[in-house]
Amino acid sequence: MRLAVFGCLLVTVVAANASRGDDWPNWRGPALDGTAGGTGYVAEWSPDTHVLWKVPLPGLGASTPAVWGDRVVVTCTIDGQDAAICLDRAGKELWRKTLGKARDGKHKKATGANSSPVTDGERAWVYFKSGELACLDLASGAERWRTNLQERFGEDTLWWDLGTSPVLTTRAVVVAVMQTGPSYLAAFDRESGDLLWKHDRDVPAPSEAAQSYSTPIVAAGDAAKGEPAEVLFVLGADHVTAHDGADGRELWRVGGLNPEANGFFRSIASPVLAGDLVIAPYARGGTITAIRRGGSGDVTTSHVAWTRKDIGADVPTPAVRDGRIVVCTDKGVVEGLDAATGATAWRKELPKNRNAYSASPVIVDGRVIVVREDGAASVLAWPEAAAAGEVAVVGGGSVDEMTVATPVCVDGRMLLRTHDSLWCIGAK
Repeated sequence: MRLAVFGCLLVTVVAANASRGDDWPNWRGPALDGTAGGTGYVAEWSPDTHVLWKVPLPGLGASTPAVWGDRVVVTCTIDGQDAAICLDRAGKELWRKTLGKARDGKHKKATGANSSPVTDGERAWVYFKSGELACLDLASGAERWRTNLQERFGEDTLWWDLGTSPVLTTRAVVVAVMQTGPSYLAAFDRESGDLLWKHDRDVPAPSEAAQSYSTPIVAAGDAAKGEPAEVLFVLGADHVTAHDGADGRELWRVGGLNPEANGFFRSIASPVLAGDLVIAPYARGGTITAIRRGGSGDVTTSHVAWTRKDIGADVPTPAVRDGRIVVCTDKGVVEGLDAATGATAWRKELPKNRNAYSASPVIVDGRVIVVREDGAASVLAWPEAAAAGEVAVVGGGSVDEMTVATPVCVDGRMLLRTHDSLWCIGAK
């Protein structure tokens, strides 16, 4: 439904993505950490104010759009079929592609098109609850290749709806399947669709805790830490694991995220990198753990830098900037944590509401944007001081539609994807 700006950009962005600062090629943005470039974003909007365009979509979806240049790719269902649609930056439809029978969502805020597309500027890869994974030509929408993971490797056994999105390494598009029963990572050649490797990931976790809806992150390896050229970091089933991007082999693992073996600790929020730390939200929003990169085998006792047990995020994935981890809880408490220590630097509790927060926070142009499920958003000032206390709300808006997708901020404009529509918010 996962980020240049941060000081350690070299470690967090791989050449495979090579996006420009004004692109948004995957669900967590150009640096995989929820940060965006550009200036001139409006601070206030409504259905009648600062809407540059709104496009009703032909079917439901909850994926975050991918943007490259003038192309915006979004997934949904169309007449019972998995589908991708490409618009230009003015909201004009350029092409649409249907890809096979869709599988409907179970949860009221989920759909069969939760997974977000990823693009390299030439191709777009899309993935659906049905198991369908396809590579489409970004210019024309032509199908380059297609496969179905469930037909090849076994049926989906998730209790709820698919949430993970595909990610790119230099050579492959990688999908994580973490569920009750066989769990694995599968890597397909970006160009041909050939299976390059498949690595089983059956780590011990009880009942529903074995299931994960999170998206892996890809990073350039740090040779000083003995890492290979590319590393995949995966959160789910009570563990964080690191894998060689070339062949999927496990490099190290950290367990202990579920010490009391709670059977219902399924994970939704994804990991994020903060310098050389892997930040792992877990325990249904109950904990956040920082793990030092490097090592081999089980490094649970040696590589956990810190753990917070009083703050966390169940669904929204944290964002990172300037050594700060921005956490938005499902109830709308936003905290800035010091990445090195985990200590709270600033905090803002937003007004209580029966609607939760599922979209992940975005940091852009000196602000933090968080969006509630009813489409209401708050814009917070980014505190410049190291310990700024409570931050100020400097704006906000609403589109009055069900919203679980993360906002996309590109070149001074914000794209808000709701279940039914795609909105473009900006100054005239």
